[in-house]
Amino acid sequence: MKVIAINASPRQGGNTELMLKKVLETVEKHGFETKLIQIGGKNIHGCRGCWACQKLKNRKCAYNDDILNDILEDVFSADAIVLGTPSYFSDMTAELKAFIDRAGVIALANGKLFKHKIAAGVVAQRRGGGTSIQASLHHMFLMSEMIIPGSTYWNLGFGRDKGEVINDKEAMENMQNLGENICWLLEKINKQ
Repeated sequence: MKVIAINASPRQGGNTELMLKKVLETVEKHGFETKLIQIGGKNIHGCRGCWACQKLKNRKCAYNDDILNDILEDVFSADAIVLGTPSYFSDMTAELKAFIDRAGVIALANGKLFKHKIAAGVVAQRRGGGTSIQASLHHMFLMSEMIIPGSTYWNLGFGRDKGEVINDKEAMENMQNLGENICWLLEKINKQ
């Protein structure tokens, strides 16, 4: 089974990535395959509303002019997906919004490819905005019939400068717990 994390922060090695890596590190200890995919700072545009994906049904976007189609098979083949973003004016990055809008429509058009996958959102923030981002992510997860694991608190971490989130002990413990809960769910689902 595979767990992927999508880093929507353009700052590689930053707080969002550190939180995602903590989740993946925990998952790896349970023997599951993991992959971190970087979309922040990459060329990815929003949905153009052409609905070609509903006609083609090939698990791809009709537009092949950015990175989305390159990562979709990893996304659709994953058993669990963790989306990570920093807080930009109390919302997710433009890259993550573009990913959600397009991948969500493509998944729906191809037989609900996200249905029953485990999904979690992780937010790095300087001061605030994380809970509204969590709500937006949960809207997408729930509309896609995904399973959202809980953790010890909101999946938020505090820090502005690169690496500061490591000092947020509660956040890093929460990321470890989130990884544990993802593994527990994967194991329970797999027993059926």
